[in-house]
Amino acid sequence: MTQEYRVEKDSLGEMQVPADALYGAQTQRAVLNFPISGQRPYPAFVWSQALIKRAAAEVNRDLGLLDAKLAEAIVQAAQEVLDGKHGAQFVVDPFQAGAGTSHNMNVNEVIANRANQILGFALNDPKKPVSPNDHVNMAQSTNDTIPTAIRLGCLWRIDALLAAIDGLAAALDAKAAEFDDIVKSGRTHLQDAVPVRLGQEFGAYAQAVRNDRERVAVAADRLRRLGIGGTATGTGLNAHPEYHARMVARLSELLGQPLRPSGNLFEAMQSQADAADFSGSMRTLCVTLTRVANDFRLLSSGPSTGLDEIRLPAVQPGSSIMPGKVNPVLAEMLNMASFHVQGCDYTVALAAQAGQLELNVMMPIIAHNLFEMMHVLIGAINAFTEKCVAGLTANREKATGWLARNAIIATALNPLIGYMPAAALVKEAMKRNATIREVAAEQIARGELKHKDTGATVTLDEIDALLGDVHKLTEGGLGGPAGGG
Repeated sequence: MTQEYRVEKDSLGEMQVPADALYGAQTQRAVLNFPISGQRPYPAFVWSQALIKRAAAEVNRDLGLLDAKLAEAIVQAAQEVLDGKHGAQFVVDPFQAGAGTSHNMNVNEVIANRANQILGFALNDPKKPVSPNDHVNMAQSTNDTIPTAIRLGCLWRIDALLAAIDGLAAALDAKAAEFDDIVKSGRTHLQDAVPVRLGQEFGAYAQAVRNDRERVAVAADRLRRLGIGGTATGTGLNAHPEYHARMVARLSELLGQPLRPSGNLFEAMQSQADAADFSGSMRTLCVTLTRVANDFRLLSSGPSTGLDEIRLPAVQPGSSIMPGKVNPVLAEMLNMASFHVQGCDYTVALAAQAGQLELNVMMPIIAHNLFEMMHVLIGAINAFTEKCVAGLTANREKATGWLARNAIIATALNPLIGYMPAAALVKEAMKRNATIREVAAEQIARGELKHKDTGATVTLDEIDALLGDVHKLTEGGLGGPAGGG
């Protein structure tokens, strides 16, 4: 079938555009110039740019700069985009011309042509009244709308990201409470260490996730500083003196979240530090997620030849050749997602430092990676929480069994007999595959195990008082005479 076209014009001349496309000449040039990845802009990037166009039409109308009839049509067209319509019309590859002019014009052209349709004009009508540049882009520049759209797009999804993080922390907290009575062997350097409770391990995971949630929220708050109205370089050329303040207020109403003026329109255009900071907060979250996922893989390893202290839900077969094998697939997925997000963060950092003078021209890739990071994190965290954390169980027998073989519990005897005699107990117990109590009892029978302060022979009752209640060993404090028993 032969493609039908119409002719559109821009400042470089005429372009053939698909007859039914809402976009125009500049978008078509971008499609032809940048056949790079085959990807489309994230919905957050389209949504946030359309939000700016709607707000600008209303503000410019109220300032008496835009005809009310044209403004009404632009607002209606922009709202259709905000409602998720016309998604197929946003076709510019994320790897595009610097600053995001192609994306800005894609949105301008779609909204302008849709507004013209609303006003009763055909797409090929040379008398179409709404211009993508003069009306939809009034008092704007790519240079102030794109950095504003990056901020708004991230804020549009911030509640979903924070909710995912909160859900994971809550699930970990629930497991911390469920497992709080299970005393197990602690491990440092992947070697035996003093006892901990399985609930304490999970409580620490929950707190680490909450700490990262705070970092993400604080960084997101800095995205509320908007530089809309700076137009091309921060001077506000071609924008009404009241435009900036009115736009911040109107965008706050439309977004349903508090926004504030940047404080310096030049800085808001030059610097992408707030975007890099927000990206960095997600990177730090991924550091925690990777660590937790790796711990899950270790704690569930085996089961016959590994630690096997927790059992992860069996969600799918783990091998195409080994029958019955089940792998920690959700933890592995979370690792991969975290590695990907950290790679995106590196791109954002490089792009943020690549700005020159009055503008950072790398904003399209900053936008794409920030939205990618949020999208991947929301999906990965929710899946990990719902399909892994919520259904995991503890293997109480295995956890307590490992602890029974852990000679490092002799650390609890330090206040009673001193570090070196306790170390000798550990060495002997490990050499003979005996328990600390067994070795201590033999030394006591020979009169060899002494109080470190008085030199008197230790009694087995004193040893049992320190080692008999392993739960007490997880609560801190001092044992022996110095600790009051």
